[in-house]
Amino acid sequence: MGVKTEDVSISSIEELIIEGAGCASCVGKIESALKSVSGVENAEMNFAQRTVSVTGTASPSALVKAVEKAGYSAKVATSQSGDDALAEKEQADWAYYKRLMREMTVALSLGVPLMIYSLFVGEMTVTTATERVTWLVVGILTLGVLYFSGKHFFVGAWQSLKNHSANMDTLIALGTGTAWLYSMVVVLVPHLVPEMARHVYFEATAMIIGLINLGLALELKARGRTSEAIKRLIGLQAKTARVIRDDKQLDIAIEKVLQGDLVRVRPGEKIPVDGEVTEGNTTVDESMLTGEPMPVEKAAGDKIVAGTINKSGSFLFQATRVGKDTALAQIINMVKRAQNSKPPIGRLADIISAYFVPVVMIIAVISALAWLNFGPEPALAFAVVSATTVLIIACPCALGLATPMSVMVGVGKAAEAGVLIRNGEALQTASKVSAMILDKTGTITLGSPKVTDVLVASEYDEQTVLQLAATLESGSEHPLAQAIVESARERGIKTSKVSNFNAIAGHGVEAEVDGKSLLFGNEKLLRERQVELGNFVEKAQGLAAEAKTPMYFAVDNELAAIIAVADPIKDDSVAAIKRLQDNGVRVVMLTGDNRATAEAVAEKVGIKEFFAEVLPEEKSKKVQELQMEGEIVGMTGDGINDAPALAIANVGFAIGTGTDVAIESADITLMRGSLHGLADAVAVSKATLSNIKQNLFGAFIYNVAGIPFAAGVLYPFFGMLLSPVIAGAAMAFSSLTVVSNANRLRFFKAKKH
Repeated sequence: MGVKTEDVSISSIEELIIEGAGCASCVGKIESALKSVSGVENAEMNFAQRTVSVTGTASPSALVKAVEKAGYSAKVATSQSGDDALAEKEQADWAYYKRLMREMTVALSLGVPLMIYSLFVGEMTVTTATERVTWLVVGILTLGVLYFSGKHFFVGAWQSLKNHSANMDTLIALGTGTAWLYSMVVVLVPHLVPEMARHVYFEATAMIIGLINLGLALELKARGRTSEAIKRLIGLQAKTARVIRDDKQLDIAIEKVLQGDLVRVRPGEKIPVDGEVTEGNTTVDESMLTGEPMPVEKAAGDKIVAGTINKSGSFLFQATRVGKDTALAQIINMVKRAQNSKPPIGRLADIISAYFVPVVMIIAVISALAWLNFGPEPALAFAVVSATTVLIIACPCALGLATPMSVMVGVGKAAEAGVLIRNGEALQTASKVSAMILDKTGTITLGSPKVTDVLVASEYDEQTVLQLAATLESGSEHPLAQAIVESARERGIKTSKVSNFNAIAGHGVEAEVDGKSLLFGNEKLLRERQVELGNFVEKAQGLAAEAKTPMYFAVDNELAAIIAVADPIKDDSVAAIKRLQDNGVRVVMLTGDNRATAEAVAEKVGIKEFFAEVLPEEKSKKVQELQMEGEIVGMTGDGINDAPALAIANVGFAIGTGTDVAIESADITLMRGSLHGLADAVAVSKATLSNIKQNLFGAFIYNVAGIPFAAGVLYPFFGMLLSPVIAGAAMAFSSLTVVSNANRLRFFKAKKH
């Protein structure tokens, strides 16, 4: 996704790989630092992946400098292809994992023997000259551990201090540093410390550093599983393509395929880029896009999509979209962007964590002062232990992971179900949708209507009526118009030339053909033009009651015929709509069709509320009307005329088989054209938001509840004081708990009735 790190102005999305970010409070600092760079439009950090997506025209080197100035390390993801970028990130994570494991091994190699000694051999106190020498050696070894295994915590704390802020590194550095310094004071100048307080805490220092590094390593490994959805999507891409240049067949990397190249695909091979078949016949498995298991026949002129699989014949096609412009590349990019985005609930966690660390530091000081002034002897030792334990147990690592981990898994899970979620906000809002508006044509129905009836009303015969109507509609892309044109083509009827064509929005069309004035549209249009309809209104109503769409056709201002078109209802629309209704969603149908047809379709699919004869510009008003009733509105459509309503709805759902404009206007895209995708999207959103809440609750409760115990609230009642080592272990593994809980989403399956 990234580019070379030279100083060039670009207008794109850069991805930075971050090192040194330890907790949620780091997220706000890094984002703020990047947003302050001239030319940056937006910066969103995914704490779980330790990556930042930056949109704008700033140079990569300026972005890296901004992150470094904020106290962290950064590098630009240099790989252009999704496969290489993911491999690069995994390579960086693996190197970091090995480093953490080395640091953990060194720290625990000292900490574990010291812990065993303190538990089973003797007190870790300084009373004799020999003990002073022994513990001095141990203290120096512990300093080595702090340098080798804990250096990154202290560097991060120092950088934060220089930026007048505090983070997880600050808490760990303060906690372990205080324990080590206190122990060294006891060893070097024991007379400054009361005899009862001459206890050393080198084992706590080494164990805490070791356990936190272990926790970070295990968390890193568990985080890797969350990108499996992206891996699977990238795995759909072909690695090479067989292009024909200068009459020679060449096998080249797909990155080098150019628009306009002729590409040959043999049976069983993946189609490398998007294109149009120029020679040959075949069947293609498009299940990765449509979910349909049956292969689709392809011949010259048919479009094909990258990532789909050629099943039978060998064929040639011309590349129309290559590289990052292919449908599959755009899907991968959309999923990546969504995984990097934050739902509103995640931003709340970032804000809280920014204040959390300073508050913890204040609590640690208050705890130490309370022990010094009111605690039993050795008060100083108790003060050091309580302050250290508070600092360590309150590290908000789990808090920072709570939201992004769930978003990554949830968005990936949705992608596997053919649901592409554009951003975290849409993910959160979809879980609250209370009313779902469904466009009829192409959403509830197949969107490929057929002519079912031609009721002639004058001296014209059916053949002539179809010839004139098909000529009139030949320039229109409306599904009903295409049905008439297709019907004429099937009968071998040839069309003429059209002049003075005029589309009357929401009503119909008019034009001149062979010197005749033609008018084609709904009853309202013909009444406005004072065309006599006679008893054909009743016939039209009868057709509408059968879920057919009757259209009036007039020649020279006289009714010539009624042409009825039926758009079959999708096989699974009834079941999908029932799923939504069973989940408490109010389902409303919206259509520009006449009331009788709309009523018939609504009755067939089990929808009680519908709006008929709605003009394109009125669709967004209907969305607003429901919003004013207090509903959280989802709008589902597939056409250009749905785009304004999709944009104004709380969540816009585009049927992926629809137009690019509708998909670009929507928050969520259903790649498979089935309304079950709607129910799946709502179900995944609810499961993800529930998972986020569980993680946040766990992280908050852990941090907030752990602080009083760390401060020593149990001591007056039970004589117990929480060990800093136990605090370090608990803090390290709390992050692992959050990651594991988020990964539970990978096994989520939406219930289908």
